[in-house]
Amino acid sequence: MAENTIKVMIVSGVREQGKDMFAVQVNDEIFVLDAGLKYPDSSLFGIDVVIPDMDFFAKYSDKIAGIFLTHGHADSIGALPYILRNYDINVFGSELTIALAKLTVQRENRRFKKNLFHVIDAESEIDFKNATVSFFHTTHSIPDSLGIVVHTGAGNIVYTGDFKFDPSAAKHYRTDMDRLAQIATQGVLALLSDSSNAEADFPNASEKDIARYVQEVFANAAGRIIVAAKASNFTRLQQVFDAAKKTNRKVLLTGRGVGKIVRTALDLGYLTADKQLFIDSKELKKYEDKQLVVLETGRMGEPLQSLQKMANNRHRMISIHDGDLVFIATTPSHAVETMVAQTSDMVYRAGGTVEQLAYAKHTSGHATGRDLQLLIATLKPKFLIPVIGEYRLLEVHRDLAINAGMNPKDIYITKNGDCLNLEKGRFYLTDPVPGEDTMIDGSGVGDVGNIVLRDREILSDDGIFIAVATIDRKKKKIIATPKVSSRGFVYIKANRELMNETRKVIEEAIKTNFEHKKFDWTELKNDVRSSVEKFLYKQTNRRPVVLPVIMEVNQNRHRAMNKKKENQKNKKAE
Repeated sequence: MAENTIKVMIVSGVREQGKDMFAVQVNDEIFVLDAGLKYPDSSLFGIDVVIPDMDFFAKYSDKIAGIFLTHGHADSIGALPYILRNYDINVFGSELTIALAKLTVQRENRRFKKNLFHVIDAESEIDFKNATVSFFHTTHSIPDSLGIVVHTGAGNIVYTGDFKFDPSAAKHYRTDMDRLAQIATQGVLALLSDSSNAEADFPNASEKDIARYVQEVFANAAGRIIVAAKASNFTRLQQVFDAAKKTNRKVLLTGRGVGKIVRTALDLGYLTADKQLFIDSKELKKYEDKQLVVLETGRMGEPLQSLQKMANNRHRMISIHDGDLVFIATTPSHAVETMVAQTSDMVYRAGGTVEQLAYAKHTSGHATGRDLQLLIATLKPKFLIPVIGEYRLLEVHRDLAINAGMNPKDIYITKNGDCLNLEKGRFYLTDPVPGEDTMIDGSGVGDVGNIVLRDREILSDDGIFIAVATIDRKKKKIIATPKVSSRGFVYIKANRELMNETRKVIEEAIKTNFEHKKFDWTELKNDVRSSVEKFLYKQTNRRPVVLPVIMEVNQNRHRAMNKKKENQKNKKAE
């Protein structure tokens, strides 16, 4: 490998929300920055989560010096279970981040190697063969978030992770501005900066203001309060616990996941609350509604579906009733705003009312446009690579940087799989790195691809049609009338004529195949499928998945039965 090779690899996390993973290569060492997941949208039928391309590790695992984590949210640590299942790679992060990473990995693999995890802090500097990696405090909705600096001979490459600026932030959430200034004096070659909230024109409300607002909501609620929040938003959890204590309420944690996270954070001192504040589901009947707070974080940290179950009396613990206040204490993304409206409607139908934090306060764990410009002015990077955000947000980030004085030629809008190579003082695109999605469905990793998803989409739209026929291939004839069935296509009892006509089409396709082609199972099935698809589309304008099942009579058994009958006739004749 050529000496002084410096590359920035965009594995995933651009032109999308979540699934953050980037890498910096210095000579023959690769430093991976975050390893997150994202939750699927409605087009990914049946997919549980989406993670970065695992082919990246298959290709480069022998060069990877470590995975460096910025914080403990799923978009930063969620892919670790699937990476560490096959590769022994060292993982570095703050105390809380590593504790949450271990919990995440343990859910998928109880026998994971604990010695791969290393706790560092903002003062840590790790020397590798070709580069030094250091860290700095950032502000986010989870404590002990860190930015990462890869020190190279050509200058520092800085990755912010998710961040914002909040001068009033509490101790474990405070950005170290002095450290940022120090990094700037060393020279910043490239800045990989969070773009998630780049469109915001006005500042985020301070967490102190939000804490006061949460307490007001609790004080004014006459009945039970059901809080919908993300388990990983420690700022919001602490505000809920504080408000519950001040209004003399008890807190019920509804899921195992949030229970483990809260216990871990309490043990490490990142959350503070009396143990007496919490109750379990068996104690609910001991308290009046006005004494209760139910904290619902939902499966994988998404609480809206759980709220819908509560409103429809399908939740395993809680049903919403008259007098309940549902407090949505998370800021929904644009993708789920419709779902929030639907959920609110269900809550009102069930007798409850809804209060949304996002309507009262502008809050986000991500930098506003002003924050991004302040970071650029502080670090003075030679090059900017906007990351973590959908395409429009990367472009907005680019415009903000230009307005802050950067040259447009020094800003790189990338896509997943891009690899930027430093040559003669500038970055140029070189051979791409693996940058496709790896989809997780149940225990399967990457075994669901575009073809499977296309079939699932067709099934969801037009259903499935099953055609069953039994043939005698030697005599080239159909033994019995074909049987047909469908699911999600048409109601069979109301479409008997269509079913009967389809049987005739199946018979005709088989006869035509027998007459004009040398027998081949695959060709026969394809002919049946093609004929049925064309006929059904002509009749219904729908394209169900057609599944032909062609069976053959057992010739040996058929001969044996005939011989047995012949023997019986002979015996009778005697």
